[in-house]
Amino acid sequence: MPSAVASSQGAGAALRFGRFAAMGTVAALILIAGVWASWGSAQYVMLTKGRERGTIEVARCADAVCTGAYTPLSSGSTARRSVALEDTVAVTEGQTYTVVMKPGGAEAVRSGPGGVLYAWVPLGGALLLASVVVAGGLRRTRAALVLAGAGAVLLTAAFFAV
Repeated sequence: MPSAVASSQGAGAALRFGRFAAMGTVAALILIAGVWASWGSAQYVMLTKGRERGTIEVARCADAVCTGAYTPLSSGSTARRSVALEDTVAVTEGQTYTVVMKPGGAEAVRSGPGGVLYAWVPLGGALLLASVVVAGGLRRTRAALVLAGAGAVLLTAAFFAV
């Protein structure tokens, strides 16, 4: 009889460890995916040294892309007639925005505090999603609240900054 009790306790511990490992892996992958998705734009906005910086006056928006003339602000940057900027809710025709040019093309990314926060929006969503996994799968309520709070703060700040 004692061996049966010890065996069932070991199986329960193994199942708990398996659940912890699986849910921890899922939460980590969600966060890594959020950073990966954000870094595609954030690297240009945050690491601007040596990059072309300037302004774009939005002339036309269609098909999720706004285009306009680029006026350089940094040395070594050249003016362009047409530069593409991702069309978001905060981009309107006729307005001028500070941007950083992506290398090797005619695609720009918004710069400044609004651009930085907007670039990290995918991470904010990943933090919210990971908080559900941490709360439900790992049963770590405090850690889930911290993740959800950080995600909500990031998304709210991006909303008001852009």
